[in-house]
Amino acid sequence: MLLYIIRRIGLAGLMLLGLVCLTFVISNVAPSDPAALAAGPDAGRSQIETVRREYGLDQPLAVQFLRYVTDLMQGDFGRSIATGRSVGTDLARYFPATLELVIVAMTLGVLLGVPLGVVSALRKDGPVDHATRIFAVSGIALPPFWFGLLLQLGFATWLGLLPTSGRLSVFTEPPEPMTGLLLADSLLVGNGAVFREALSHIILPAIVLSLPCLASILRVNRSEMVEALRTDYVIAARAHGVTPWRIVAVHALKNAMLPTLAIIGLRWGWMMSSTVLVETVFDWPGIGLYAVSSAIAGDFKPVMGVTLIVGLNFMLANLIVDLLYGVLDPRLRRA
Repeated sequence: MLLYIIRRIGLAGLMLLGLVCLTFVISNVAPSDPAALAAGPDAGRSQIETVRREYGLDQPLAVQFLRYVTDLMQGDFGRSIATGRSVGTDLARYFPATLELVIVAMTLGVLLGVPLGVVSALRKDGPVDHATRIFAVSGIALPPFWFGLLLQLGFATWLGLLPTSGRLSVFTEPPEPMTGLLLADSLLVGNGAVFREALSHIILPAIVLSLPCLASILRVNRSEMVEALRTDYVIAARAHGVTPWRIVAVHALKNAMLPTLAIIGLRWGWMMSSTVLVETVFDWPGIGLYAVSSAIAGDFKPVMGVTLIVGLNFMLANLIVDLLYGVLDPRLRRA
């Protein structure tokens, strides 16, 4: 098991190095001139060159890359050329909002997707099964931005039940930040009013973000449950009089959850990147909206920082899934 863990961590390290190289290359082939952007539209050639030297953009690419990697190892993502602020400070400010949104969306996807997949498999080819399969296909096919606008129109504009943007209203004082997650912080300080308001703000974006995840989990779990219920050990368990709920919960679901676990890990990474659209639609102050505003301004340092954070989350999620696979299926430890 120890060798299996070391191999998986080594592979994750190689992928992280590849991501660092990729972000650096993309930032240097971008058509915009970051020095000219930082100097301003009225700057002359000499001012632009001064800014270029100040940010080290006049040095060879090899030197820039070495400094880039060294700064990253020290937790320094550089400075935003447009605002002059530290990108690391901005990421620490915006990332908790994205993390909270992804956690709530993933919780919805797992808590609804797994049971629906089990029920669909148990009612195979029945009305419930057909309905859940149509729902799964629709959930993957619907564009998130269109679905978000539709929910805003229905629940906020027409019904007036839920807010359309932000984490809290402008008149509400957020609780003292402990974790950066409004739902958790409001519970820790015992502020029920802020908790309810934060929950009402996160419902719509979480539903939009969770829909593709829910649909994928439902489809995979249903397919694996159908196969598991046909296996010899399940048939033997039925012949020995094992209760139906035990067959489903202990024998079939345990094996069906292995591929489902892989989908959950993949969807965590995809949801981190999908927040770009969802946060833009709902004006959610996370790293997705931060990346969009930086890209529009031609500020590549924040975009590189967001890309690294999303990629790192993707790798950590897959690493955790690999390790859980090794725990649940000992045969994989020899792979």
